Amino acid sequence: MILFKKSISKVIPLIALAFGMGSCQLEEEVYSSIFVESYYKTASDAEKGLIAVYDALGGLYGGPAATMVPDYSADQVYPRGVVGRNSLTLFTTEPTYTIQRSAGRTNESAQQIWISGYSGIEKANWIIAKVPDATMDETRKKQIIGEAYFLRAFYHWMLTRTFGDVVIKTEPSTSETKAYVGKSPKADVYKQIYGDLDMASQAGLISGSTVEKGRPSKEAVDALYAKAALYNEDYAKALEKAQAVIASGKYSLMPNVLDVYSYLKEDAARVENIWAFEADPISPGTGHQLVSLCGPVGSAGVEYARTSYGSMFAYMSFFNSFDAKDKRRQLLDTTYLDRAGKWVPQKSITPITTDAVLIKKYQDPVSTTGLIPNIPILRLADVYLIAAEAEARLNGGTPKAYEYINAIRTRAGLPNLTAGLAKDAFIDAVIQERSWEFFAEGDRWYDLSRTGKFLTVIPKAVNSVYPVRPVLAKHKYFPIPQEEINANPQLQQNPDWQ
Repeated sequence: MILFKKSISKVIPLIALAFGMGSCQLEEEVYSSIFVESYYKTASDAEKGLIAVYDALGGLYGGPAATMVPDYSADQVYPRGVVGRNSLTLFTTEPTYTIQRSAGRTNESAQQIWISGYSGIEKANWIIAKVPDATMDETRKKQIIGEAYFLRAFYHWMLTRTFGDVVIKTEPSTSETKAYVGKSPKADVYKQIYGDLDMASQAGLISGSTVEKGRPSKEAVDALYAKAALYNEDYAKALEKAQAVIASGKYSLMPNVLDVYSYLKEDAARVENIWAFEADPISPGTGHQLVSLCGPVGSAGVEYARTSYGSMFAYMSFFNSFDAKDKRRQLLDTTYLDRAGKWVPQKSITPITTDAVLIKKYQDPVSTTGLIPNIPILRLADVYLIAAEAEARLNGGTPKAYEYINAIRTRAGLPNLTAGLAKDAFIDAVIQERSWEFFAEGDRWYDLSRTGKFLTVIPKAVNSVYPVRPVLAKHKYFPIPQEEINANPQLQQNPDWQ
């Protein structure tokens, strides 16, 4: 899996042979440097090695564990009740539980987030260690190293928001000592993330949406910095970085929120999508499952995909939470257009419950491969709401805080949020706005867990298929996969899961 819009058939790098923090137990040496010691000598080596760093995004978003693990755990969307997916919704996941293993992946489990995250980190470490000595253009060399720092920060952030205290890995696994590393406190993980993003910001990355598809721009570094700082409760830093992105003027909100997800406006949407998982209908393998999962069952609808399975729906209670004037509600539907040209109520064909709502963010009615549209990772809308929340946590509901949230509400067709809310009420309004804006994008569970709201919100997100959802305090973070603990003698399970 590769992120960029180009064929990968000619760029299978030797660095892919390097062991990451995988789950296989080996009887021989942990790592052999026979290939990599003679690699990274040229510009071509460096570019191919960097592509390998991006490759881990395929494991995160192709499955797509990065969206389905948090989304199925939250209060917006839920799966057809199959074994594995419903373990996330029912909070029955255990450290030893692995689901949907296929082609070496565990697809929709938290284990895949661990595996892909550390695979990307390992490959980024080789770039950072080796590329400085490569013979190549110095400007491009600096950018490649900067992209590696950005990706290493991103992977560490994905891991810490999912598992809490995690392993900080900053050196290639050239020996058993360097391969087997214990966990670090979450505070130290964020220090490492900050440091990597500081390095990326100095790397001369291209500014604005004209950057090559799938690569981070200079503003993407600040956007990730802002979001990581928000999760770290470092609100001054979050506000500083979010304001830097907004003030740059390099990105803007699309006038019509529906266009952000249109397969016809993928390129135009990059004015708002600061960084995304880029799907490619020309190069098979650079796609994701959301297109086929979100459509009605049995390939019945012509709007959604050539083939869809009716496996992912929104709760009716979430659909009903929208103001009828909210344009974002049009990204959900209770009916669909069938192949005979008739509008059919979703409740008449759903295999699991009559109050299921279809999700329209990931539609591809044209491509036979079903690989578009892209999955947003960092959007300007996110940056605005990060700024609104950070400003409010620092200073309460200031005019600036209202300006940030109302930019999103105005685009959605809603009236401005009226000034005068108490600090906590304003922050709650921002979290709710995030729910409406980012549903089915892998964000909601982390908003609920980082704010502690999951214990009160999740029990209310039920229906006839999932009438009870027994969430506990320990579910704030996922358990570290037992296979990883077995493979790494320095690794210990999260305390709540021991």
